[in-house]
Amino acid sequence: MNLTCIALRTTRYSDRYDILSAYSREIGRVALLVPAGSGKEARRVRALVQPLSLFSCTSDIRPTREIHSMSQCSLVGSTSAAIGANPLKTSVAIFLAEILSTLLRENQADEATFEFLKDAVERLATTAAVANFHICFLYHFAQYVGIAPDTATYSDRRLFDLQNARFLDTPPLHNDFLGPDESAVFHSISRMTFDNMRFFEFNRQQRAQILSLIMRYYTIHYASLSSVKSLTVLQSLFD
Repeated sequence: MNLTCIALRTTRYSDRYDILSAYSREIGRVALLVPAGSGKEARRVRALVQPLSLFSCTSDIRPTREIHSMSQCSLVGSTSAAIGANPLKTSVAIFLAEILSTLLRENQADEATFEFLKDAVERLATTAAVANFHICFLYHFAQYVGIAPDTATYSDRRLFDLQNARFLDTPPLHNDFLGPDESAVFHSISRMTFDNMRFFEFNRQQRAQILSLIMRYYTIHYASLSSVKSLTVLQSLFD
């Protein structure tokens, strides 16, 4: 089967092979066997499947197997080279790939999700300002895992109920809610797009707080992101 994939992360499997986790247009989340070590083919494939690389391959997909073979791997477009040439973009890609490795759990295809990811990777490769990219990405990706906040309930000085994903006039009967100021910032991000994100001016502390809120929201509704190792590095990069 021919697959078009977005690389997520690679883990050691044996002395000869690693396992590449990827998200494909055709079958969704997939685990692919790739060569390990310092040989020529291993180095070639490793260069092609860096985090968020868009690549195509041929795989012998068998329903009875959890890990599938891979051959004829090649890049799709020039996004990988553009991201890899920029240390800031590379760090964003590593962070988002680690997040997606946790969030993309379903082994079934979803065309809308794949197209969102593909467009995001292409935007990351071509945009000049990436300080807010991960915030914009994570906020809008919530729609594709079914946890998009109800922004229609917002009005000035309302509180955001993290558990019920809506804005309220009075505090809910739990502690998972944001005060009026944080709620206003959270709502403002709903207007952020890959086209206008450069106009949202945050300092490093504000950006870290916003990202923490978004990750808390995902943890409440979908999957814990507390084990993300690349978060500290990412937060140190942007002023």
